[in-house]
Amino acid sequence: MQPKALALAVSGAAAGLMLVSGAAQAQETFEWKMVTSWPKNFPGVGQGPERLAELVEQMSDGRLSIEVFGAGQLVPGFEVFDAVSDGTAELGHSASYYWKGKAPAAQFFAAVPFGMNAQEMNAWLHYGGGLELWNELYDDFGVDVMAAGASGVQMGGWFNEEIESVDDLDGLKMRMPGLGGEVMSRMGVAIVNMPGGEIFTSLQSGAIDATEWIGPYNDLAFGLHQAADYYYYPGWHEPTVMFEAIVNEEAMASLPDDLQAILRTAIRDVNQDVLDEYTARNNDALETLVNEHDVELRRLPDDVLAQAQAHSEDVVAELAESSEMAHKIHDSYRAFQEKVVNYHAISEQAYYNARNPEGDTTSAE
Repeated sequence: MQPKALALAVSGAAAGLMLVSGAAQAQETFEWKMVTSWPKNFPGVGQGPERLAELVEQMSDGRLSIEVFGAGQLVPGFEVFDAVSDGTAELGHSASYYWKGKAPAAQFFAAVPFGMNAQEMNAWLHYGGGLELWNELYDDFGVDVMAAGASGVQMGGWFNEEIESVDDLDGLKMRMPGLGGEVMSRMGVAIVNMPGGEIFTSLQSGAIDATEWIGPYNDLAFGLHQAADYYYYPGWHEPTVMFEAIVNEEAMASLPDDLQAILRTAIRDVNQDVLDEYTARNNDALETLVNEHDVELRRLPDDVLAQAQAHSEDVVAELAESSEMAHKIHDSYRAFQEKVVNYHAISEQAYYNARNPEGDTTSAE
């Protein structure tokens, strides 16, 4: 064979090997574990991770498969962050206020009392710089984070006794996480933190006197109406909870670009889908609780709400001063909230007032 022909043959063979290598890489498969802070397949928040796994499986044609573990199946619900950070699982689904002991400023990304609702939070995260700050906060832990669902405005909680004034809160034992729990503690409530799966038994046994969970859809599924008689609104402490998908950075980097894009796209889809489901299911569940189970639906007294708002301002301000990063996140959050509230005053709020000119009424009462 002539030298020129030999060179062409070698070049062609190398190109062929590159094509084969590229095809093999394109077909490489990945098997991931996702741990969550919720009971397996629990309505709403627990089904979001299942839908995420299904979407990724379909969109990747099976190249990335994700096995979902509920709280306690692989790790306890409050150890999800550690499990993803140390690589025990590649992916986690939870709420960032559970990690306040590791990163206190993470609470800004879950729920701020009297703060932004789900629509506003999504806008801040995706178009106001919030998501970049969230990832910056988590950089030291070796994880990436994305918004992965929202509850919408929650309920004020279940109580074994009627709350007629702020004095009735004094000495109660209540399950309430995050900044809302700190506010309630300043109002005389003994705050107890526990995963969702322990709430019903604790409330029924008297280990706690009150609890908040998420809202009617989940509260009905947990059977909380069988353990407490009074159901209060509004959920001032959690105008929404933003749920998070946390991804081990090394695991994410190991994925080819197209699988990374598929994962991010699926998480963004689930982020909206979870909120849509809560919006669709909560009213039906509330009607069932009130009309079929005789739950006493009550509005929190004005003095409770007034004191909660006053204490919330102090609690949030103190968190903002706890670190340079917390201050940075707080300033971004508040600046965006101020702008969006000003606009919503003449859009969303004005429309609600026009639609419901009689004021505070509920269809379930």
